[in-house]
Amino acid sequence: MSRRRTRKNESGKPSYITAAGYRRLEEEANRLWTVDRPKMTRAVAVAAAEGDRSENAEYIYGKRKLAEIDRRLAHLGKRLEVLTIVDQRPDTTDRVFFGAWVTLEDDDGAQATYRIVGPDETDAQQRWISLESPMAKALMGKAVDDEVSVPRPRGRAEFTICAVRYNAPTDDVPKQ
Repeated sequence: MSRRRTRKNESGKPSYITAAGYRRLEEEANRLWTVDRPKMTRAVAVAAAEGDRSENAEYIYGKRKLAEIDRRLAHLGKRLEVLTIVDQRPDTTDRVFFGAWVTLEDDDGAQATYRIVGPDETDAQQRWISLESPMAKALMGKAVDDEVSVPRPRGRAEFTICAVRYNAPTDDVPKQ
């Protein structure tokens, strides 16, 4: 399971997301509404029918789980309203912009491919990094063979851009 990080849009700037990322959020909301919430509601009703609710662990757990589902649904509803879907390639595909897969080489010659996505769809396992991350900010607008310097907690890191593409790489497995 990937860790998702989302936050309210208080900046006044649009919050971007890929079309696939938007669909995933919509599918999650739909699943919560049509599958998870009704199932949990039935479980709470069954547990409530068993008698004393104050000492009924199933009832207490069910109510907490139902509250979590409702909070997630409220959050998704707010996020889906403010997200701007980016579903077109930029005019200049030889430079790094939102949605790009960028292959970088570090000083040791190791290569890694990252995709620049919105903060609602970051995924460390897939190496999908937020548009707002220091790495993505350093890469934006750069082209193949450009060198970038990325601030990190333990000091700056230097990378060279080896490839920029807007179609998923065929070797979708992250390189180590």
